[in-house]
Amino acid sequence: MRLLLPALALFALALGFSCASTSDAPPHLDPLPRPAVSEAKAVDLPGLHNVVAYTDSMMSGSQPEHGGLETLAAMGIKTIISVDGAQPEVEAAQRLGMRYVHLPIGYDGIDDARKLELARVVRDLPGPIYVHCHHGKHRSAGAAAAIGLSLGTLDTTTAAARMKVSGTAPDYKGLWACASDTKPASQAQLDAASSAFPARWKSTGLVQLMVDIDYALENVKAVEKAQWGVPKEHPDLVPAAEVGRISHYLRELEDDSEVKAKGEDFLEAMRATRAAADKLEKAFLDQAAPDVLAADMKKLTSSCKSCHVKFRD
Repeated sequence: MRLLLPALALFALALGFSCASTSDAPPHLDPLPRPAVSEAKAVDLPGLHNVVAYTDSMMSGSQPEHGGLETLAAMGIKTIISVDGAQPEVEAAQRLGMRYVHLPIGYDGIDDARKLELARVVRDLPGPIYVHCHHGKHRSAGAAAAIGLSLGTLDTTTAAARMKVSGTAPDYKGLWACASDTKPASQAQLDAASSAFPARWKSTGLVQLMVDIDYALENVKAVEKAQWGVPKEHPDLVPAAEVGRISHYLRELEDDSEVKAKGEDFLEAMRATRAAADKLEKAFLDQAAPDVLAADMKKLTSSCKSCHVKFRD
């Protein structure tokens, strides 16, 4: 029995995917064409969001979920690069004939050493390549642009244009610099870059907790969309637990030595965000009206965004 139905391929063709981008899918999957570099809009596929082709053999997009790995395999992807802090599903990808390389980056840009590491992955490992972060809009787009410019497969104009298609926010100036400032790398520079190609990068406590908060916040957004109930697409979620997780993680952050080392301004921002999370949690447990919960949720997301702009960006 095939895991992807033939209708999926028809769906892809209906979106206008290029048949020139042929896939080399495992035999138990129905082949699926990859998006073309001429696509003017990002596309969603089963288990994947915001998929954008940067070159004929490299795409950027979201973290695979709910069948996303199968979709990648059906498109013939051989190597997946995660620039997100979350630990990737290495074994699940391997079972589908794909290799994971985990090289996280921040929202403030990519240093030269990491650019060369990423570019060497694409140069040395089998393609096609899929680069992802969490949402597939910002960090993966910057990484794909930097890779293409380092290897000479993109120019600055095209790199910036593809980042715009990905939806990279203008505020992430460090990521946009990947498209404007990255220079072509020599073979000697690429040869000198690390070839460790780790399947799982060991993140610091701060990075992992921030990743956990991001995921919990996304789950709470799904709960809000479901009128503060259990989302149909995520029947396993426990709304109260997801709301409480954010407060829990923020409390852990306040006691983290790496956070304390960042100074009082950063700690105050953490405390303000935790106060907003605590308020939302209390309102939810008190069974407050949906408009009250929505107002508290808006304050929480605003506090998170303010912190991102000031510190993480």
